[in-house]
Amino acid sequence: MKLTDTCVDCLLSRVAFECELGSAGRDCTDRTVAACSELLESMRGTSLFHPQIASAVHRKACEMIKNPDPFRELKAAGNHQAMDVCRQRRGRFVSFHDLVLASVIGNTFDYAVKDHDVTGDFSRFFEEEFRKGLDIDDTARILDLSHRVVYLTDNCGEIVFDRLLVGFLKNHGSHVTVAVRDAPILNDATMEDALAFGFDKVADCLTTTGGGAEIGLDMDKIPADLAKAIDECTIIIAKGMANYESLSEYRNLPPVAYLMCIKCEMIAEDAGIARGSKIAMLRK
Repeated sequence: MKLTDTCVDCLLSRVAFECELGSAGRDCTDRTVAACSELLESMRGTSLFHPQIASAVHRKACEMIKNPDPFRELKAAGNHQAMDVCRQRRGRFVSFHDLVLASVIGNTFDYAVKDHDVTGDFSRFFEEEFRKGLDIDDTARILDLSHRVVYLTDNCGEIVFDRLLVGFLKNHGSHVTVAVRDAPILNDATMEDALAFGFDKVADCLTTTGGGAEIGLDMDKIPADLAKAIDECTIIIAKGMANYESLSEYRNLPPVAYLMCIKCEMIAEDAGIARGSKIAMLRK
């Protein structure tokens, strides 16, 4: 996906939020937003995908506020809220469909997306959304293809449910490669989070998407083990909007299952699905 004016507004609102989280003063915030706006304009009209541009902008913001991980406290809070829900409701997750739905609901942990709010009462929100179910449900077809899986994670919070889903796939006989972010960016899960939740004990291969602080998937930056896994897999399970924005630009990929809550009008239009929808959508 390419950059639009709406994308620019959303990105700069995230930069301002990063400044707030990093306790930057007004002068620093103004300088940072201005510098990021200038960087955005310089990359508009290039061949870069939206996630590549957004990654460069967020790296610039963190550099200017001198904080490589401004979302750190929010990430920990999201993980804690998700763990509470898991303790209360784990016994109700009896099928692949249930675990996918839980993981997609967890994808709502996405801060500073314009016009999207992260609920303060995740337990009640989870209960309501679980009753509603998925708006697009290709879970049966996804499971049928899950012999060799590349699982691309997204945010903290939801990674708690991802761990349960990966565990189910392993028990189902799947070979699973899990990839997390290579370095902190936004509230995305990193190797630190993956190890804290024991992904190394269930995944056949635990790796990163490469490239340092980079959202989405840049095929030119991925490590060799992930490249090999993609070449050999029967399906990619991709969590979240940045992975959708990246993978939808590539051709000759294995089948891709997009698991996400659609929080952005631009992605809703591109996917042909209403904003706010919870989807487990298979595309071949």
